[in-house]
Amino acid sequence: MTIKLTGAQIIIKALQEEGVDTIFGYPGGAVIDLYDQLVKTDIRHIMVRHEQGAVHAADGYARASGKVGVCLVTSGPGATNTVSGIASAYMDSIPVVILTGQVPTSLIGNDAFQEVDIVGITRPCTKHNYLVKNVDDLSRVIKEALHIARSGRPGPVLVDLPKDLFKATAQYKPLKEVNLKSYNPNYEPNVKQLPKVIELIKESSRPVIFSGGGVILSRGWKELREFARKIHAPVTSTLMGLGAFPASDPLWLGMIGMHGTYRANMSTSECDLLVAVGVRFDDRVTGKIDGFAPKAQIVHIDIDPTSIRKNIRVSVPIVGDCRITLHKLNRMLETETLGNLKERREPWLRQIEQWKRTKPLAYTLDDRVIKPQYVIEKLFEVTKGKAIITTEVGQNQMWTAQYFQFDHPNSFITSGGLGCMGFGLPAAIGAQVACPDKLVIDIAGDGSIQMNIQEMATATQYHLPVKIVILNNGFLGMVRQWQELFYDRRYACTELNGAPDFVKLADAYGAVGLRATKPEEVETVLEEGISIDRPVMMDFVVEREECVYPMVPSGAPITEMLLV
Repeated sequence: MTIKLTGAQIIIKALQEEGVDTIFGYPGGAVIDLYDQLVKTDIRHIMVRHEQGAVHAADGYARASGKVGVCLVTSGPGATNTVSGIASAYMDSIPVVILTGQVPTSLIGNDAFQEVDIVGITRPCTKHNYLVKNVDDLSRVIKEALHIARSGRPGPVLVDLPKDLFKATAQYKPLKEVNLKSYNPNYEPNVKQLPKVIELIKESSRPVIFSGGGVILSRGWKELREFARKIHAPVTSTLMGLGAFPASDPLWLGMIGMHGTYRANMSTSECDLLVAVGVRFDDRVTGKIDGFAPKAQIVHIDIDPTSIRKNIRVSVPIVGDCRITLHKLNRMLETETLGNLKERREPWLRQIEQWKRTKPLAYTLDDRVIKPQYVIEKLFEVTKGKAIITTEVGQNQMWTAQYFQFDHPNSFITSGGLGCMGFGLPAAIGAQVACPDKLVIDIAGDGSIQMNIQEMATATQYHLPVKIVILNNGFLGMVRQWQELFYDRRYACTELNGAPDFVKLADAYGAVGLRATKPEEVETVLEEGISIDRPVMMDFVVEREECVYPMVPSGAPITEMLLV
């Protein structure tokens, strides 16, 4: 059935037909007509306090729900404020659609008030973007944007919407399917490559599986776990891949890379077969490339062909969806004669166990001051791991990755590739909106929390009971750590003088503030904070000069770790 609608009505209708039920946004003059239609619908709008927060919230929503996150902002500074959030989603392959207002079509290019070329600005950090100039294209573009964002290797898609299109009218007929001839992601692996993997598995004595965010995005965690057990291979992971393989499993090695575990880094360096699934071999993982997995045949499985062989030479490249590819490999393994793999792997697993026993993750407890690692360990104990954890960026992020044991996918939400400070709180808000019945906790530093602390107002306005755990060391901790280790303790501009009283600040926002200054107070504060059905900010005053260990110095191979 064809009906005549305004552009604003068409956008709303197209979003509803795609199953969009939540939008994070901030109104402005260029999108006022769209907002006028939005409030007449059952789409839930969450008004953030800064446009960067809107994209991070949509990102957290997408990761926690498995849906596309959608945000809506105005033109000019409203649009440019989204760029950090867009770049973060792009680096981490998160499906987000960003709707930006634009000046009327007739004024584009005239330096009109709040005009900016957001399509040009975001071209390097979006999967695709659009400037819509004709109202007849609106329905198609909105549907294409959502399709592109969630398919293949996911990513952010921006749609720029001139103000005059909202009141223009067009005949509207629902599109049944998206047809993009130039865009056909390849989900099925080349069947000729799979037998090569099976042969390498048969020949291998010291295999390692290297899992990344692609496994979670493809929902391939069950297949990953089955694969690991079939071939009796230990599993390590990138920061983005945490939770895909249970941290409680005996085959778990911990995270790899600059702040990875000793056993993960050593296993990767000594293995003879590395099966990499849904990873991009970034520099924080590989360290010095010449020293990365030097003894291994490398299999690389990824849906994005441009990621394969980009940083690391591989023996068997496989372009395909991680879940589908692992499923096919698992079925093939059932029909193969593998011999007694468990027995053959025993010496390798014993060696790994020795590394784990002799060089565990460690820190020195102090009964006079709170150690940040202790807070994370106690948080895991108090929650029993049953929480969605978001983080800011810095030491807080790394300690969380090391000491919170993630057994479930989509339970760890962080800005991995871009490392965007200010991510955690709005992402927690997005996750809480997506999962209202789950416990959502943002682990933050006293520096990073101040990047988007205004979103506390969003949490209280919408009665979102997010919890914030601040590891308060009075420094920009990760930069200070580098200054301690490599710049003779010249703490240039990293001491946070004049920080607010976070307990009072929480109260000012209408939330609850709690504080711990002694180790014996940690568990009590955590239990109290988690029990309160409101937004809670917990301020833990921790050791000021604690470092994240292990640490691989920049440019060194991952075997050259600084240890406690």
